[in-house]
Amino acid sequence: MNPAISGANRGRFVARTVRVRAPGKVNVSLNVGPLRPDGYHSVASVYLAVSLYEEVAATSTEEPGITVSVGPSSTLDLDGVDIPLDERNLAYKAAAIMRDVSENATGVHLEITKRVPVAGGMGGGSADAAATLLACDALWNSGLSREELAHLAAELGADVPFSLLGGTAVGLGVGDELSPALAKAQMDWVLVCADYGLSTPEVFRTLDRLRNMEGLDIPEPLEVDAKILQALRDGNPDALSKVLINDLQRASIELAPQLRDTIGLGESNGALAGIVSGSGPTVALLAQNPRAAEGLAEDLRHLGHNALAVHGPVPGARIISDTLL
Repeated sequence: MNPAISGANRGRFVARTVRVRAPGKVNVSLNVGPLRPDGYHSVASVYLAVSLYEEVAATSTEEPGITVSVGPSSTLDLDGVDIPLDERNLAYKAAAIMRDVSENATGVHLEITKRVPVAGGMGGGSADAAATLLACDALWNSGLSREELAHLAAELGADVPFSLLGGTAVGLGVGDELSPALAKAQMDWVLVCADYGLSTPEVFRTLDRLRNMEGLDIPEPLEVDAKILQALRDGNPDALSKVLINDLQRASIELAPQLRDTIGLGESNGALAGIVSGSGPTVALLAQNPRAAEGLAEDLRHLGHNALAVHGPVPGARIISDTLL
């Protein structure tokens, strides 16, 4: 039984905090189909969870309801960044879903430690949601399986199930039909984070506009390039550098032309290849090994860029502490 619930039954509420971390992701490949009648796009993508994590601390509260704050240990510069702390927040929505399916739900406060760029194409909000699902499941002893949590995650957005799963996965449908991929060898990357965001819906609209102007007949993507999966299985960054693809990249560059310069700068300073991550504006630069990634990140920081060396694949959402207060 939940310690907070049992304590309350004895007339004394005992608060409990479950802390979960969940990774951001890089789209190693992203093929995008035409606009569907339902307003979505089918995709075929290879997701790679990387070592840049969000953390959510879910604390039971005696007062009912859900509250959200951003923790002081956040490493992002959030000045001027609009992060909603109400029902618009994806973590809030995740807690609300868990409350609806949990018999022992209490009030909960969610403290989010932000490290993944906001609106950066790396699934930071999705990581928050995945972490919240797992934290609230533990906090309220809901007893849901990972598969059941993944079904709830899919209701919150296409990237949320992958943040639960982690590792490497192929995503089809709208990105939520996930199949784990056998790719355990480490790949090293440098993430160049922008000081601005890009709206994912606006990037997709821009891609549709560009395609319509060109009269392109785009087929539905049904599978990913086998060469990408082979390069990941082999841990071969040289092979992977030749097959990186992101159909959204041209739209992201249309909206933020400086992204082309960032990719060029990275490649001229030793990156094997560069790609916009998801809808951007984070740029992911593939490096030969950990030492090369660290050196490239340092060089780019000297040039005034916010650059981080990361690696993947890493596991999905995991509980890192569970304490009574």
